[in-house]
Amino acid sequence: MTTLAMLLPLLFIIPLAFGLNHPTCDLTNTQDQGSTLKIFHIDSPCSPFKSSSPLSWEARVLKTLAQDQARLQYLTSLVAGRSVVPVASGRQMLQSATYIVKAKIGTPAQTLLLAMDTSSDVAWLPCSGCVGCPSTTAFSPAKSTTYKNVSCNAPQCKQVPNPTCGSSACSFNLTYGSSSIAANLSQDTIRLAADPIEAFTFGCVNKVAGGGTIPPPQGLLGLGRGPLSLMTQAQSLYQSTFSYCLPSFRSLAFSGSLRLGPTSQPLRLKYTPLLRNPRRSSLYYVNLLAIRVGNKVVDLPQEAIAFNPTTGAGTIFDSGTVYTRLAKSVYEAVRDEFRRRVKPRNAVVTSLGGFDTCYSGQVTVPAITFMFKGVNMTMPADNLMLHSTAGSTSCLAIAVAPENVNSVVNVIASMQQQNHRVLIDVPNGRIGLARELCS
Repeated sequence: MTTLAMLLPLLFIIPLAFGLNHPTCDLTNTQDQGSTLKIFHIDSPCSPFKSSSPLSWEARVLKTLAQDQARLQYLTSLVAGRSVVPVASGRQMLQSATYIVKAKIGTPAQTLLLAMDTSSDVAWLPCSGCVGCPSTTAFSPAKSTTYKNVSCNAPQCKQVPNPTCGSSACSFNLTYGSSSIAANLSQDTIRLAADPIEAFTFGCVNKVAGGGTIPPPQGLLGLGRGPLSLMTQAQSLYQSTFSYCLPSFRSLAFSGSLRLGPTSQPLRLKYTPLLRNPRRSSLYYVNLLAIRVGNKVVDLPQEAIAFNPTTGAGTIFDSGTVYTRLAKSVYEAVRDEFRRRVKPRNAVVTSLGGFDTCYSGQVTVPAITFMFKGVNMTMPADNLMLHSTAGSTSCLAIAVAPENVNSVVNVIASMQQQNHRVLIDVPNGRIGLARELCS
């Protein structure tokens, strides 16, 4: 599979006709206020994306692991500077969408649900009349009085792959496996909570030819640092600052929040420096100093957690990866100390897919703390253990990062971030953290 082939599940976005088959609840009728949006889990009872035929617990875990692995392999190769993908498309990474927010696009507004992704830079969605799109609903440019195509001379046209200008408007083409995708670069007003953002640039897919994997059925809202990201396009409004609190997997009926801009952010946060890595300038890097299991600071090889701007190695916060991944030597040291502290001490260790620390029956587990300069992030059992529906099996939800000859990226993922407020403050070069009940 080509690199672009790995990208498309994020490049391709499908808005839905909302409210269908949900007589008692509808996420699009939720009220966002000010510059704060509610965040919902993709499997929320009111989500139109929840599976109509639920998988078994084991199948669901294995599926998520596979999706995470694909995203991380691409992410690692990109960080290592090996990708030859153009800038804009190269900032898209495969993800299993986990958290969604509501947005309105166009005039009059058309309501969309978008996946929130802190490591992506752009928004993409199919337009009405799209030939071959795997959806019967789409954004309709004809119904919006503020919609326009981006011209070939616009600087944004240089930020998409394979741009062409057959009719003076900027178009581009992608290859995805055996499929080809054609899209226009477009602009319209997007409304997030009470905030209108005029002339917001996004990709509008109009043709899919050939056979290929059906993309995930949700939109994408990129919160990275690239030129087409929300944070860059709305810099004057939000000043490259936002925070989020992700609700727990165990509280699917509840919502978290995404707060945009420097106002109304929580005050009781502790901060660590936000780093920028030229190998992957869009990502939010931090300097991981140590990891504590229980009250024991684990002996780790420093080169495996060190920030390295030459190779792209280091540690990032990412909302699109579900389970935290650590460099092999780091993970094994943490895992071994974790196993030593699980009670009862004679608990039998089993495995499930990429998780090699699973237990049958009830066990008591230690907390794990990521230690940064200025702040510690402590994760109790709810952030660490996956439990089967029946409760008879549980697994440590941390695994080994994909190995790379040049660099390995440690990823602090969404499950471990749940019930934490994470503040990204680019102007002041810092990330704020605090424990918060998000659900």
